[in-house]
Amino acid sequence: MKNSKVAKTVIIVVILAVIILGYYYYMGHRTRKQIAEEPVVATMVQSLLMRDLEHNYPPTPKEVVKYYAEITECFYNETYSEEELVQLANKIQQLYDAELVANKTQEQYMQDLREDIVEMKGDQLSIASYEVSASTDVEYFDQGEYSCARLYCTFYLRRTGNSSRVASLERFLLRKDEDGHWKILGWELVED
Repeated sequence: MKNSKVAKTVIIVVILAVIILGYYYYMGHRTRKQIAEEPVVATMVQSLLMRDLEHNYPPTPKEVVKYYAEITECFYNETYSEEELVQLANKIQQLYDAELVANKTQEQYMQDLREDIVEMKGDQLSIASYEVSASTDVEYFDQGEYSCARLYCTFYLRRTGNSSRVASLERFLLRKDEDGHWKILGWELVED
């Protein structure tokens, strides 16, 4: 009789332990599964800032200008903090040739960028889309000791409340740096 009471007690304790452990196991895996199923959505600004140009620099002139256009689109279309604006400005300057960056101090560059953004937003303009030249339309040439490339990007601007778009064609000049990366040396608006 004494052995049967001990046996019943041990069985009840084991069953309760299995139930409690099973419950904790279920809750732990359910929470991890729910977290894994909920995708983290990054904003356009965040996704551009996450790009590591040290290890993942755009390989072609077209891709450099495309990344430039994406950042430019963020400047004029997206909402961001002051810190993100500075980070975006630093990111876009990584695409610039050292000679272009040397033309302005960082302070002057940021002041000019802020003024451009305020002006565009004040005119209620945004970039509806952009179109970079096809890879076959990139003109490659040598200028002295440098390999250079010329291509075009069309920005389509739209005024708030208006569905019509205005095209703004820009010509970009890029050259390869000592690391073999294509860098933007300059650009100009192409008049009709």
